[in-house]
Amino acid sequence: MAADLPPPYTALTRHEMMPRTTHDEAARFNFLTAFNRYLSGDIGRGNKLAYEKRVLPAIREELGRDPQHRYEIRDAMNRDSWHRMWSALKRNSMEMRQHFGRQVVLRQIDELSAMARQYNEHSGMLELDPAIEQPHYQTAVDIHCQPGGYHGGEHEGDVTVGANYDVGLFATTGGALGGLNDGGGQAVVEWAKKERPDWQPRRILDIGATVGHNAVPIALAYPDAEVIAIDTAAASLRYGAARAAAMGVKNIRFIQASGEDLSRWADGHFDWVQTTMFLHELSSKAMPRLLAEAHRVLTPGGLIFHIEQPQYSDEMPLFEQFMRDWDAFNNNEPFWSAMHGQDLEQVMEDAGFPRERQFVAGVRAVVDPEIFPPSPDDGEEDYGRAAIWNAYGAWKPEAEKAAAA
Repeated sequence: MAADLPPPYTALTRHEMMPRTTHDEAARFNFLTAFNRYLSGDIGRGNKLAYEKRVLPAIREELGRDPQHRYEIRDAMNRDSWHRMWSALKRNSMEMRQHFGRQVVLRQIDELSAMARQYNEHSGMLELDPAIEQPHYQTAVDIHCQPGGYHGGEHEGDVTVGANYDVGLFATTGGALGGLNDGGGQAVVEWAKKERPDWQPRRILDIGATVGHNAVPIALAYPDAEVIAIDTAAASLRYGAARAAAMGVKNIRFIQASGEDLSRWADGHFDWVQTTMFLHELSSKAMPRLLAEAHRVLTPGGLIFHIEQPQYSDEMPLFEQFMRDWDAFNNNEPFWSAMHGQDLEQVMEDAGFPRERQFVAGVRAVVDPEIFPPSPDDGEEDYGRAAIWNAYGAWKPEAEKAAAA
């Protein structure tokens, strides 16, 4: 039986802005990629065994009933030696990932910053606004254990956090997002092309774009559209715009702006507004404001589309909810648990999207055949490596166009 190994780090696609790795640096990322696969596979499965054989019986003995909330499971599992070991290893893998990435980037920070500055000065695709307020709920923690989160830097105008994010994401995901780390954007494009094959959106807004790895595939798939990628983090946008320019993309702009205040754009300006794994980064007060603004700038008949992990529900086992909650308490994702526990359909309805126009669809990262070759015996593929998400979307009613007229 062939070993279930992730692709080597050398399969990462090299665009001009990608930090260069030495042999030893690539070897460290290779170790980390395999380590993450081992933790999520063989070692990770021990959590379910520990729960079924030790923790659940202990809960029943102590409380005289089954657990009624994921937090009860969390309290009990945090006392179990196996889960504590696994959790410590998983947290350590994230810290190693950031250490490895920063070491690579800081070694060449001056070269990368100069290259980004040159690309951005010539492309005209970057627009920064120092007056944009940095959300305190995002800058208060080092999200994903990355020093400075998405916003930090080592000196004025550098691209440290963006470059670190890009150079290490392949190892974090085991290559599941493809050679360019853009599987999320590729999956969104595949869904849109299948759902509305003749649709030609003119203006597209990607909120919480970071380095643009999800927005760039959309721009490439719709070359006649104007794609706007916004974020409050200048450090990420600076790298993202240079990355897009290095890849030859011309119909995209990276603008420093907040999704909670889209006042620079008129009502109904965009045909498509979307986020990819961003709603869980928002506070409980910020998310309704962002969704209301997204509704306002979306044209009647337009699409709002949010890629996220599945929301918790009565149909999702409490143990699965507990495991999905790990990032909230151990990976500096402070809003993860609360966001996934909300009734997102109700939140979207409150923002102006009627329930009858909402939908939930499964979206899977497009597997890169250069990295994951098809099965040699033409058997059914179960890549198990591509990221899988839920898409929470809605088509804004056309009736709003008539009412406005």
